[in-house]
Amino acid sequence: MFGKTLMRLISTLPNFTVKNNLQLCGGYLNDLIRDGNIVQQAQSTFTDNMWLPCGCTSKYVASSFARRTLASYLHVSGRSRCNVAAFMPEAAGLEGVSGRAALRELSVSNSESFWAAVARHRLCWSTPFHTVQDCDLSRGKIKWFEGGKLNVSVNCLDRHVHTCPERVALIWERDERGSEMKYTYGELLEMTCRLGNLLRRHGVKRGDCVTIYMPTCPLAVASMLACARIGAAHNVVFAGFSADALAERIRDAQSSTVITVNQGVRGGKVTELKKTVDTAVQSCPTVKQVFVAMRTDNPVTMTARDIAMEEEMLKEDVVCEPAVMNSEDILFLLYTSGSTGKPKGLVHTQAGYLLYAALTHRYVFSYHDGDVFGCVADIGWITGHSYVVYGPLANGATTVLFESTPIYPDPGRYWDMVERLKINQFYGAPTAIRLLLKYGDQWVNKYDRSTLKTLGSVGEPINTEAWEWYHRVVGDGRCPVVDTWWQTETGGICIAPRPSDPDAEIVPGMAMRPFFGINPVLMDTEGEMLTSNNTSGALCMAQPWPGMARTIHNDHQRFIDTYFQPYPGYFFTGDGAYRSEEGYYQITGRLDDVINVSGHRIGTAEIEDVVNQCPAVAESAVVGYTHSIKGQGVYAFVVLKKGIDVQEADLSRQLNGMVSEKIAKYASPDFIQFAKRLPKTRSGKIMRRVLRKVVESDLEGLGDLSTLDDPAAVQEIIQGHEKLLSKNRP
Repeated sequence: MFGKTLMRLISTLPNFTVKNNLQLCGGYLNDLIRDGNIVQQAQSTFTDNMWLPCGCTSKYVASSFARRTLASYLHVSGRSRCNVAAFMPEAAGLEGVSGRAALRELSVSNSESFWAAVARHRLCWSTPFHTVQDCDLSRGKIKWFEGGKLNVSVNCLDRHVHTCPERVALIWERDERGSEMKYTYGELLEMTCRLGNLLRRHGVKRGDCVTIYMPTCPLAVASMLACARIGAAHNVVFAGFSADALAERIRDAQSSTVITVNQGVRGGKVTELKKTVDTAVQSCPTVKQVFVAMRTDNPVTMTARDIAMEEEMLKEDVVCEPAVMNSEDILFLLYTSGSTGKPKGLVHTQAGYLLYAALTHRYVFSYHDGDVFGCVADIGWITGHSYVVYGPLANGATTVLFESTPIYPDPGRYWDMVERLKINQFYGAPTAIRLLLKYGDQWVNKYDRSTLKTLGSVGEPINTEAWEWYHRVVGDGRCPVVDTWWQTETGGICIAPRPSDPDAEIVPGMAMRPFFGINPVLMDTEGEMLTSNNTSGALCMAQPWPGMARTIHNDHQRFIDTYFQPYPGYFFTGDGAYRSEEGYYQITGRLDDVINVSGHRIGTAEIEDVVNQCPAVAESAVVGYTHSIKGQGVYAFVVLKKGIDVQEADLSRQLNGMVSEKIAKYASPDFIQFAKRLPKTRSGKIMRRVLRKVVESDLEGLGDLSTLDDPAAVQEIIQGHEKLLSKNRP
């Protein structure tokens, strides 16, 4: 139903639609051309092949723009320009930079010059910025590109439509395998404009916040971009959250408008999203209207506040004037998943976020014009925002929207999709990789994966065995694996093996190298910086970058207390990290996931990595528990691969021996509980908070389990824990 309605929408468009939008975009660009400095930015943007998908550079663009740009924008020697511009065209105007290492050094030592050059080159501005940054980490004050004005949807859509409207923007990999649908940049712009006009007609205005509760689909992307186009912020809530969790986020965001669908479809199962919204808004007095799209053919009850979205979109014009936004206006709120504490509504703004998402997408994954980028994250999480929607679309990329699960209808789903869609970069979560590893190599080898060039991992540290399987089996040993570290708070990837020299080493299970402009430091328990290598500490950032969150919605003091108070003058990530002799970074886990055993601090991720190296183990989760003698003990939950038949006592001894050998005897688990599965959120994160509560026998403190993929997994864990305790009682 959903796809049919969208295609009906598109088929009603007159032939001159794209032309009208180009005229509008041209008008927007004409505003840029009135300023001599800004025309150079626009010229620089439109002459770079990155901004010319399909390779269809017009003579006007190539000649009129290029001649003036090259004469006025680049101020370096031919040799320097060749060395740097071949890798990063945005940095071609930075004097004295002749290679990646020098560029990386300059991006930290002279960050203002670096980010100014990149921002002028990569984004399309209607008014230039006058101040690169105004930041004070001690006060949680973060401002970038003040004075600059732009529109995010223009940067993601109009400028690509201006050159190649028929370039595919979205490939919707629907839950039903083999039924993918493609949408061009022209079609996505038209969809966005109709929806933007519809929202405006119903009173949504600049500065409002629209809550989006939808599965990963084209209309969800159009909803995000429509908000950006008219100057409203969006608050995307993962479409697996309960009514209570949704209501909490609607109330905190103070939304008067909600966008949803009648039903969701995932893994062959239908979920009643409209009913969830109906329940949620009963406790949300601010909500005045709910727009309802149809994902399935099944009708739903419509109330007086409900609006049939696709039907109303048909009545709207296909041209929507973009709001001119300040760089620091709010682009979106995004609430943390709730796996630790009360959800925080993190605020990201316009220019800095878009620039950082686009730059990291391009260089971490080595994305090139014409590639198909396959990030399988849900749009309800920051990974979906940055690397399904904003980063790829700002780069004129073809991006995949994955609606299903890794094992529906079978464990070959990802790799069948890679073959059908000819995906070049694949970005997924370690938990999914470990799950698929359990099913064996045959589900991977069944499909042609020759188009793959880069493999990525996101969400948590990837263990060595999963990394090696990913590299050796999925990537045939030829695709670099980029284990990326970043957070909702950082906006985009901060530490990853790439970009680096093509022959630079990649160490399994390590994030390794800071991105341009990122300056990580390790701090000890006394708040002193650790300057040597081969050391561990609290991971902090010594200077700001454009993509970082600006505040917590309605609670800036909490923002300061959480991220800037623990280590004054630094951004505290909440993670621990190890820096190797070579200066590479490895994330050791959340600092609240660090166990103190008899005075020895050990990260749970480090123990899990050793346990997961056992050939019989599919995945594991380690938590600490109160120990009367050692302070804390080590409790491990272990899931075995399918078909494994071993004595649990024998395997327990083997695992303890491995941990003793690889780390130290004190790190060996006191208890090992074998389980069929681990409790996880629908985004795939292991709910260690729940595991800790079970181990501490604090069942009253389990809290809200609505975010779990299958709450029954918790009961299985509880029963297994009680059985293990009874077996070990004297």
